[in-house]
Amino acid sequence: MTTTILAKENIILNASVATKEEAIRLTGSILVDKGYVDADYIEKMMEREALTSTYMGNFVAIPHGTEDSKSFVKESGISFVQVPEGVDFGSGNIVKLLIGIAGKDNEHLDILSNIAIVCSEEENIEKLVSAKSADEILAIFAEVN
Repeated sequence: MTTTILAKENIILNASVATKEEAIRLTGSILVDKGYVDADYIEKMMEREALTSTYMGNFVAIPHGTEDSKSFVKESGISFVQVPEGVDFGSGNIVKLLIGIAGKDNEHLDILSNIAIVCSEEENIEKLVSAKSADEILAIFAEVN
């Protein structure tokens, strides 16, 4: 996995969003703005969420496109949105960290495994939710690589 997949400019701290749709669109817009995906990818992220929630537990959601969204992915990338106040993802599931992923070919599997390692530790989640800088976020993810 390349280290540029999660870059400082792909991280938004202290975001405030009213709905999970707004949260997913924000997460997707970073991927679009940074050139990882075409704008149509955001709609595929919304479709994916409609099929089954991308809420993973532990205050984390990992919005991503559907199986048929691969044609909209230009290169692998990750976006990271911290929502300290949380956003309701339905069924009482509150999300404070959104990690948007776009994987070229099968790179998304490596991306997911790294995210899973970081997010499986409750201590890491607390650090990510309270991080005050993009550098802090990057350091937490760098620890597992």
